[in-house]
Amino acid sequence: MSLKVFYDLMSQPCRALVIFLKMNQIPFESKLVALRKGEHLTSEFSKLNVFQKVPVIYHNGFILTESIAMIRYLVREFKVEDHWYPKDSKKQAKVDEYLEWQHLNTRLFGSMIFRERVITPSLENKPVNNAKIEFYKDNFVKVLKNIEKGFLKDKNYLCGDEISVADIFCSCEIEQPLIIGFDPISEVPRVKSWLERIRRELEPHYSEVHDVTKLIKNAIEKGKL
Repeated sequence: MSLKVFYDLMSQPCRALVIFLKMNQIPFESKLVALRKGEHLTSEFSKLNVFQKVPVIYHNGFILTESIAMIRYLVREFKVEDHWYPKDSKKQAKVDEYLEWQHLNTRLFGSMIFRERVITPSLENKPVNNAKIEFYKDNFVKVLKNIEKGFLKDKNYLCGDEISVADIFCSCEIEQPLIIGFDPISEVPRVKSWLERIRRELEPHYSEVHDVTKLIKNAIEKGKL
């Protein structure tokens, strides 16, 4: 198998990438990298990705270390249904619009809520900084409202009339803060109905990749984290 994918399903971009690969029946060899064990920090992994992050793909000697670049590469290299990342210039630009926007919005604030509640206290052996968490929560709600009044204002998907990779990435990012029990989705009904639709359309792979997040959620609910 020529395509190798290095990932940990606790990572949102990793989950999105795996969903995309499975939805398009692109064969790949799984290379699990346990972030919680620091496997991404080893000298061996650093040879693959000097930035020590996942996901990483290795395709016939070619390496990529950024998930969005991977998607753009994969649609050129494999048979992929056009709606995921359209060839039409304007349609593709709308997908790119969200993919570029997300970094300082959905991804930033959703990730930081989870990081400040779970990762930072664990790695630094410090108490949870609730003030920081509240700051990121407030901004995450603003992001959801912007998605509702912007991207989902007059359509069922973020970038048009059909599902695209933007919907995969966005849904995976929104799931991350839900893991710690923060669920503001009821405040944004269009986002809520959109998320339910995306979950259904990406089954069974959506549930498969999110099973691992339930472990963290259960640990938090039981007071173990």
